[in-house]
Amino acid sequence: MTAQRAFIGLGANLDDPARQVECALDAIARLPQTVLVTRSALYLSRPMGPADQPDYINAVALVETRLPAATLLEALLSIERQQGRLRSAGQRNAPRTLDLDLLLYGDLVCDDQALTLPHPGAHQRDFVLVPLAQIAPHTVIPGRGRVTELLTTCAQHGLREFTDGPLAALAG
Repeated sequence: MTAQRAFIGLGANLDDPARQVECALDAIARLPQTVLVTRSALYLSRPMGPADQPDYINAVALVETRLPAATLLEALLSIERQQGRLRSAGQRNAPRTLDLDLLLYGDLVCDDQALTLPHPGAHQRDFVLVPLAQIAPHTVIPGRGRVTELLTTCAQHGLREFTDGPLAALAG
């Protein structure tokens, strides 16, 4: 299989979220048949879900992988579980130790029970588009447009670069 460029969204708001994201980036870099090419700075954003939860730390990573999309997604879900993520029905947008989303996988467009690509809503969220534009501004989200153009109309979540805390120096 030819290597594919894939973009992964990372987010956390529990249990030292900056450390959770950094640990997830390390775990992604160790995935088989996968190379972590680059990653964005860390960003702080207000939650999309209930407002009575901590702000999120977000980032985006670019990998080149020979893993099929579904296998890569399963590996990401495994990293979430290893870092304490418990998924349960009816808890959409709830606080979490880690959220890893496969945003883009080459130019693949699919929509089935296991995997939807591009990730739904990615084109509307500043906490995805800003870090994505930082590392790959000319990227096109299939069916939606160029990242830099999508930034002009996306939802705002009070996004700002994460610059405080002991791990802030690792952000970029």
